[in-house]
Amino acid sequence: MVRERRERRREFEEEKKVWIPRSSIGKKVKEKQIVNIDEIFELGKPILEHEIVDELLPDIEHEVLEVKSTQRMTDCGRKAQFRVIVLVGDKNGHVGVGFGKSEEIRPAIESALKNAKRRIISVPLGCGSWECGCGKKHSVPIKVVGRGGSIEITLKPAPAGLGLAANKIVRKVLLMAGMKDVWSFSRGSTSNIYNMSTATIDALDSLNLMRKGRKEAQK
Repeated sequence: MVRERRERRREFEEEKKVWIPRSSIGKKVKEKQIVNIDEIFELGKPILEHEIVDELLPDIEHEVLEVKSTQRMTDCGRKAQFRVIVLVGDKNGHVGVGFGKSEEIRPAIESALKNAKRRIISVPLGCGSWECGCGKKHSVPIKVVGRGGSIEITLKPAPAGLGLAANKIVRKVLLMAGMKDVWSFSRGSTSNIYNMSTATIDALDSLNLMRKGRKEAQK
């Protein structure tokens, strides 16, 4: 059993060194036809390979938000697994949250990291505070609302220098996205880390839907 795990880990390390793209977007990135990740978002195409993010965002950072042990009953008895939640971002308008499960912590973290990179979004930064009016990209441009499970979170523009008025998880997501000043209000079961982080991502992603709708209206 231990030998099989070592072989699997060795195969994973070898695959990690040489990336052979399988999706059309991946092939274009590999051939340098796409050199900016925002071009993919403009096309409306999903990111199916985490290597795309590694290639286009080499300075991306990640942080483990939660490591939790879970158990489930099987025919052979109880089976324990580790459930990991990982946050990724470049602190310049790109952020994502993912989760992964495995019988060991390291593979669970690797799985969550890949999942987070495939789910990364682009976040339009701006200054929508009438108190500030500086025109710099340090906050959300308008009020947005996001949901994740039973949680609902509201993000509002804040003046420069205020900081991130939010709980610990929301603050981490906003920092990874590049936000510096934001008012926030949340309700629901805010102790759930995964729902809290995905609700924040949902709120930030709604800015893209509004921008897309505005462009279509102009056409």
